[in-house]
Amino acid sequence: MKRLFDVILALNLSLFLFPIIILIGLAIKVSSKGPIFYWSDRVGRENKVFKMPKFRTMEMNTPDVATHLLKNHSDYTFSFGAFLRKTSLDEIPQLISIIQGKMNLVGPRPALYNQYDLIKLREENNIHYLKPGVTGWAQVNGRDDISIEKKVLFEKEYLDKKSIKFDVYILLLTIINVLSRKNINH
Repeated sequence: MKRLFDVILALNLSLFLFPIIILIGLAIKVSSKGPIFYWSDRVGRENKVFKMPKFRTMEMNTPDVATHLLKNHSDYTFSFGAFLRKTSLDEIPQLISIIQGKMNLVGPRPALYNQYDLIKLREENNIHYLKPGVTGWAQVNGRDDISIEKKVLFEKEYLDKKSIKFDVYILLLTIINVLSRKNINH
């Protein structure tokens, strides 16, 4: 049931957002050099690495680490990219991953392949058996403002309580947080 819900919603969102996707692609091309999409190596279900698409928000010479690990991430972000990150519009291409079955709308955010501490902690708590999501319980409860340990506690709570009803609640909180730009640091 969750898969059907996710695919139907992802397909409808893709159609609805298509004009915005085209405009964002054009704006990225005009405002920076390089491709429109950035394909990030992410850790999915059972720690299998997959390519996750995002709209590119950073310059081509950016080190391949989590943004919070960059000394001054704003040095690497081009102006329109900063807008995409602040509004979370850079996440739209992940609808492709949902349709492909690599991600869900709701689940733990997929770790970068080199976030070994997060990957290990998720394994210890069986979070790695969940398919990653575009948004999740940890994101609506702190996103960029919580520690890895606290993030995994929220993910464990999601694992224990997961249901379509809980997913809908998390999606509604996500919309509220994105519109209010709550817990978005970069």
